[in-house]
Amino acid sequence: MSKQTYKVCFCFRRRYRHTVSVAPPEIKTLFENYSDKGLMTTDLLLRFLIDVQKQDKATREEAQAIVNASSSLLHRNGLHLDAFFKYLFGINNSPLASHEVHQDMDAPLSHYFIFTGHNSYLTGNQLSSDCSEVPIIEALKKGVRVIELDIWPNSDEGGIDVLHGRTLTSPVELIRCLRAIREHAFDVSDYPVVVTLEDHLTPKLQAKVAEMVTDVFGEMLFTPPSGECLKEFPSPSSLKNRIMISTKPPKEYKAAKGDDDVVKKGRNLGDDEVWGKEVPSFIRRDRSGDKNGSNVDDDDTDDDEDDDDGDEKIKKNAPPEYKHLIAIQAGKPKGGITECLKVDPDKVRRLSLSEEQLEKASEKYAKQIVRFTQRNLLRVYPKGTRITSSNYNPLVGWSHGAQMVAFNMQGLGRSLWVMQGMFRGNGGCGYIKKPDILLKPDSVFDPEATLPVKTTLRVTIYMGE
Repeated sequence: MSKQTYKVCFCFRRRYRHTVSVAPPEIKTLFENYSDKGLMTTDLLLRFLIDVQKQDKATREEAQAIVNASSSLLHRNGLHLDAFFKYLFGINNSPLASHEVHQDMDAPLSHYFIFTGHNSYLTGNQLSSDCSEVPIIEALKKGVRVIELDIWPNSDEGGIDVLHGRTLTSPVELIRCLRAIREHAFDVSDYPVVVTLEDHLTPKLQAKVAEMVTDVFGEMLFTPPSGECLKEFPSPSSLKNRIMISTKPPKEYKAAKGDDDVVKKGRNLGDDEVWGKEVPSFIRRDRSGDKNGSNVDDDDTDDDEDDDDGDEKIKKNAPPEYKHLIAIQAGKPKGGITECLKVDPDKVRRLSLSEEQLEKASEKYAKQIVRFTQRNLLRVYPKGTRITSSNYNPLVGWSHGAQMVAFNMQGLGRSLWVMQGMFRGNGGCGYIKKPDILLKPDSVFDPEATLPVKTTLRVTIYMGE
């Protein structure tokens, strides 16, 4: 008789409102093979763990602990079918290897995939939603390790707001976001949090940000030695409970413009700027005079860009206390993708590419991208037309070694589920060690190459939530 129905008036049967999960035939057969007269004793369970689950080091004490956790007080001598079924689909039999950090965490940051958010302050779409510290807190509680803040002068030009520039989003004060990060950065993981700043400020306000960040984060803040660039990124283990700042000098000062011009540029917006432009991609050129093969569109206005032209003038304008905060320097050199992907043996940095730029660059420069990410950080962000805060396929970035595949964390969707599932691994600490194939300097992996299939994994799904 089905356990999902009950009898009414001795004649009729009705189905329960919430159906009860019943073990499928395959599970029943498995139970019969490792049970005796309907009972899986502790010894039989231990044999099951070794033979089927391949837990070669399992002990009788561990098997007894499973029996105790899955059975009632009256049935501690073994598991019945229902208790065995409950154990198989319970938290104590997670498909993930461990609920604790089990990977090597002593390699440089560039050897890890990092749980990364995009426009972390937005409560909804990219065009008109509110900005708040609440989405930042929610992201940190989910294990996100990279928080992005776009910082702009406020309406009276004396304070600093966080908002999605050149859109209709309402601002939130920077100080509220910084305090939220300080309070919740290490709620679920001790490993470092990176705050990426998309900076649109005057030198005076940059100095104010430096004071604000230093006061709020205090000893949590990791900064490199004064006047020095990192030659190699530290390890996640060495940066436990530390916060790192990653940014570039603001675009507005590349031509050494005055502060008033900068504020006007950020506030007097045309229709194209309000509604956003399509993110330009690397364009493959067949001209014989173009040695680099492709270039970044010079008219790009996307806030996520990291162009480095006019660097010397910028350095003269930027306050020294602000530059000292930058632990991970961001930058996109002029000269096309080949210049962007050059590896400096004496300096590490972060490069940002849109999802479209990465896809186009990978058609011709896949191995160079992988080589770049062996020492440096590559951040991939959603294209500018994703105003509904949708996401893209993260596997493209991961297969090319990109550490920071930035996602919009608000909403749902298969791509976001893949991202969340990925970072449930390694104890949910927000860092996943890259496979060795992406880290070999002598034999660089080519993600675009067609390789023979070595193993085919087939998964049968019996139930889900």
